[in-house]
Amino acid sequence: MEMKLCPKYASAFELLGKRWIGMIIKVLFDGTCRFKEINERIPNISQKVLTGRLKELEEHGIVSRVVLGKKPVRVLYSLTEKGKELEDVMNAVGAWAVKWVE
Repeated sequence: MEMKLCPKYASAFELLGKRWIGMIIKVLFDGTCRFKEINERIPNISQKVLTGRLKELEEHGIVSRVVLGKKPVRVLYSLTEKGKELEDVMNAVGAWAVKWVE
C-alpha cells in the first residue's frame, strides 16, 4: 500500500529545506536584526540570495519586514508568531544534527 505525503508537509519541507532558510530563521530567533547584521552572521551567503530568501520568508508570513523612514532608511527583520513557532522544530533538528551529522 502506497502512502502519500500530506501536501502541507511537503510544502513546509520545500520551504524550510532551501539553502540558508534555516540559518536565517536561527539568526532571527535572537531578535530583530538589520539586513547587514543577518548578512554578517551567516558566512558565505550573498546579499542577493539573502534578499531573495528574506522576501520568500516574508511572503510565507514567517518573517516581518519593517521600514523605518528615518534617514538613512533602516529595514528591520524579525520573526512573526508563525516564525517563532518554528523554534522547537529547529532545536530538534539541531539536536539531531549534533548526534548524527559528521
